[in-house]
Amino acid sequence: MPKKHNNHLSLLMMRMLKHPSKKAGMSPGTLIHIGEQKVAKVEISLINYDQEKVDQHDYEHIDEVFSDIPQTGITWLIISGLHDTEIIQKVGDHFNINALDLEDILNTSQRPKCEIYDDYIYIVIKMLSYNSRKREVDIEQVSIILGNNYVITFQEREGDDFDPIRKRLQNAKGRLRKNGTGYLLYALMDVVIDNYYVVLEQIGTAIEELDVKILAEPDKDRLGDIQKFKHEILLIRKSIWPVREAVNELQAEDTDLISEEIEPYLRDLYDHSKQVVETVEVFREMTSNIMDLYLSNLSNRMNEVMKVLTIIATIFIPLTFIAGIYGMNFENMPEVHWEMGYPLIWLLMLLTAGTLIYYFRKKHWL
Repeated sequence: MPKKHNNHLSLLMMRMLKHPSKKAGMSPGTLIHIGEQKVAKVEISLINYDQEKVDQHDYEHIDEVFSDIPQTGITWLIISGLHDTEIIQKVGDHFNINALDLEDILNTSQRPKCEIYDDYIYIVIKMLSYNSRKREVDIEQVSIILGNNYVITFQEREGDDFDPIRKRLQNAKGRLRKNGTGYLLYALMDVVIDNYYVVLEQIGTAIEELDVKILAEPDKDRLGDIQKFKHEILLIRKSIWPVREAVNELQAEDTDLISEEIEPYLRDLYDHSKQVVETVEVFREMTSNIMDLYLSNLSNRMNEVMKVLTIIATIFIPLTFIAGIYGMNFENMPEVHWEMGYPLIWLLMLLTAGTLIYYFRKKHWL
């Protein structure tokens, strides 16, 4: 296996596992951050809204948040940054979140899933973005807790992916202000899944460009590009495939936390997740076809080279035979003493070579 391929494979495994060995030997429910620290400081925001108003505040300390949570309206608590386990523990204690779920929130290699309890729903989903310069997919874990009148989102870093939701909350005529926490959950998941289409479109464009390059020039460097895309699609598949199961479980489960009015939206969300999964499978097939195309073009180029070398060797076989006969230097070789012997031998060689070339062209071998 090429060294470059080995490096890609090692990086892929590191990105998939994210050091879960840190938990080895610890008791269940022990809070430890597994993954990369993506922010220097945890950002805490609180949004409270109803049909009449929207209030948003940022906080330095998590303890300040709990005293500011109003008893009315819907509360959206946003935690950006997971490396401070004390903050996660305090949020879990205040909202009575299971210790195992808190452990999963801190494990950024967690598989997307949906777990439904009597008093809250816990959802893990992956947020994707594509770095076109590095040709890599960046994966961020988002954990969502849905309660009776609150939603908590845990993100690895502060980003603008949920900014459209914040802007929509400012619109008094929008559905977000009129519906409950179930609709906010749907809106958050819908933004994440819609962003999958953006990432897949970028990946698809890059794959098409690679396909064109391989058709034009299937050099050895293209093999590394193909392997890179195969690994990235594998990461995307690992992140997206379980989302469909999580959405299906969310819409199939009978819970008071999700009203009947939200069910059509969840069905639409499930359809989108299915389309995304199907697109990923198409891309997997495309990369496999590109690999076959690369190997086929490489083989064809090798065959062309071998054909030219074989024709050259075939032409020189009779010429070598003629040169070998008249290079034996026997005394009783009358042609050696002819005045026109040398040019006649050259003429014979040229006629032989010309005849063979004409024959090969007639057979379309040249």
